[in-house]
Amino acid sequence: MFYVKNVPMWERIVRVAAAVVLVGCALYFFKGTPLGTVLLIGGAMSALTGFFGFCPMCAVAGRRLKGR
Repeated sequence: MFYVKNVPMWERIVRVAAAVVLVGCALYFFKGTPLGTVLLIGGAMSALTGFFGFCPMCAVAGRRLKGR
């Protein structure tokens, strides 16, 4: 494995749920606008960090899961 998970399970669930909302809003309300693009990219990044359990910005800040 190339990374160590640094996002707890509860936060991973919240990130994926938030990603669904962001992508939904981007595609429904703001389709084709700059704000829609920003929301779409933010939702995609949130979903990826939720699915993989690794957040690069949290790693830069030195965040680690307890017990590891």
